[in-house]
Amino acid sequence: MVTKRSTFLLFLCCLGRLACAFSQDDSSASKSALGPPGIDLNVMDTKIPPGDNFFRYANGRYLDRLVIPPDRSGYSTSSALTDAAQAKVRALLEAAAQGSIGSVDQMAGDYYAAFMDDSWIEYLGIMPLLQELESIQAATSRERLAALMGRENSSLFGSIFRLDISADIMDPEHYVIQISQPRLGMLDRSYYLEPSYATQRENYTGYITKLLGLASWPEAHKRAVEIVQFEIGVAEATWNREQERDSAKTYNPVTLQWLKASLPDFAWNDFLTAAELGHEDRFIVVEKTAIPRIAALYGHTPLATLRAWEAFTLLDRAAPYLSRPFVDAAFEMYGKSLKGQKQQSARWKQGLRLVSGGNEMTQVESAANLGDAVGQLYVSQYFPPETRTQIEELVAYVKTTLRKRIETLAWMAPTTKTEARHKLEEYAVQIGYPNHWRNYSGLRIQRDDLVGDIDRASAFNWQYRVNRLHAPVDRQEWPIEPQTVNAFNDGVLRQIGFSAALLQPPVFDPQSDPAQNYGAIGAIIGHELTHSFDDQGRRFDSEGRMRDWFTANDAENFLAKTASLELQFDACEPLPGIHVNGKLTMGENIADLGGLSLALDAYHASLKGKPAPLIHGLTGDQRFFLSFAQVRRGKETEQALRHQILTDPHSPDECRVNVEVRNLDAWYSAFHVSVGEKLYLSPERRVNIW
Repeated sequence: MVTKRSTFLLFLCCLGRLACAFSQDDSSASKSALGPPGIDLNVMDTKIPPGDNFFRYANGRYLDRLVIPPDRSGYSTSSALTDAAQAKVRALLEAAAQGSIGSVDQMAGDYYAAFMDDSWIEYLGIMPLLQELESIQAATSRERLAALMGRENSSLFGSIFRLDISADIMDPEHYVIQISQPRLGMLDRSYYLEPSYATQRENYTGYITKLLGLASWPEAHKRAVEIVQFEIGVAEATWNREQERDSAKTYNPVTLQWLKASLPDFAWNDFLTAAELGHEDRFIVVEKTAIPRIAALYGHTPLATLRAWEAFTLLDRAAPYLSRPFVDAAFEMYGKSLKGQKQQSARWKQGLRLVSGGNEMTQVESAANLGDAVGQLYVSQYFPPETRTQIEELVAYVKTTLRKRIETLAWMAPTTKTEARHKLEEYAVQIGYPNHWRNYSGLRIQRDDLVGDIDRASAFNWQYRVNRLHAPVDRQEWPIEPQTVNAFNDGVLRQIGFSAALLQPPVFDPQSDPAQNYGAIGAIIGHELTHSFDDQGRRFDSEGRMRDWFTANDAENFLAKTASLELQFDACEPLPGIHVNGKLTMGENIADLGGLSLALDAYHASLKGKPAPLIHGLTGDQRFFLSFAQVRRGKETEQALRHQILTDPHSPDECRVNVEVRNLDAWYSAFHVSVGEKLYLSPERRVNIW
């Protein structure tokens, strides 16, 4: 799952794959993942030549010892950092529930307490959804059903089209409404279309039958079969993830009149009015060939099937917040079948994700969380001001390095360099938390009404976005929460940010050796800056507007370099016969390579001409590269790894480390890598873009 709001050019960059929904870490695994301060010599497998597998050389003993907890689909440094942050958030929310009446602290605490009252939730069973289910049964026309779908962002109803409001890539000072294809029930079109996933489709049919049966929906199994066939039709129409990455192809402005005239099989007036967008007349159709096909499918599918689909989608979205049979059924499908988890997480961890937000959020959690409210609590307790100052110094070194790199690029024309430097200077850097917080005045949260709380929080957050549709774009808005382990680059708003929860050891330790900090957080800073100039980022100018500012020769040179990098990742094989998709992961791969290169040069600059000390027998460059590799250590179940390769723009950790380091000359010198070793690339084959 992707943990990002739907905007045209937004990169969320985790250290590695985080645990999926229904997951939880245990304290022993957390301690093992974090390890002692500094380079952890105890986790290295020095029997493996660094030139054969640097990831294993840096982490092999740790990986051999690591047993993925049964309630996880994987474990990594990011997981351990998330554990540390979530333990703090849990304590804050439990204390906040005892706070002053009406305060934002208590609002977040009450929301969490409503989720944790499982005995009351068990007593209620299906009752919280009875009114919504009756509304679906009463939707005896496609117009009435489309109106229910229009409430997707403000309730638990689902829709065959997604609506979002974000900055306009051709007019970055203003917001625009996007219409895009739906999130599929099995999360990716491949599960519906490829023969190798027949078992997952069978499990999904059983899951739909189970939920409809729990809600006493007529002819549950018959409708489940119809729903799967309907979703197969939707999957056939939808764009794949590579296509969705193309900013130019996903910008298709249309009017309401065009929607109604060209796509008459869907009731656009009813849909948009229910979404409180009935008076708008300008939209961006994201997947220009998929939307018409899905609208036509809607018009030709029996209404009984569509109503059953809407009922199932409602139940599926609500399942984690209902009684145990619903929770268990959802875990069997998404946790076990798709991700390979053996057991569910503790309830408190799931409650945190709903209230606080975080990585791997579901669509409901993304719409209904109170991330800023919890963020204020977290930052006030756990993010000292001096950390901001220290990170600002690191950012300055990395940014200066990129500026110098641009000036000396042999493949780029002077006019393009001028625009690149201008763009770099326009980027704002936010550290720890946003410069202003959301105001939650008017939102009502009740401890005995979890489903109602979710609806009210979703509606409140959606109304906030609708209300500002015609206001100037807020360039300081954050797409993540301070208490979430993550970083971001927003190419339209021209800002990068690093969350407070990310800036803890081993990613950043103010007491640590600079080589370690530059190899860890320095490479992440460089990664985010490089996103501004990756295969999609380069399409946007210094004003955040989509515009081709490369000369034709520059573009040709750039594409040749990225094609070489793509082939390197295509060759990476995390599982036998399963290769990384170099096109899908291109943006992240470019950012990783650029980030690593920039951080190394910035580290050298920070030494100010002095030699790096030898520590534990390791040179400065050796510690830098080991830090880069150790902060990305982790492993996943086979199912989760397959799911990542299908859906995630980030390459698996081992590929991220091994492919990137082999392109840097300094790595060869640091570890004496020579011809004949598996990762060796001759100098002319090494890729150097930024």
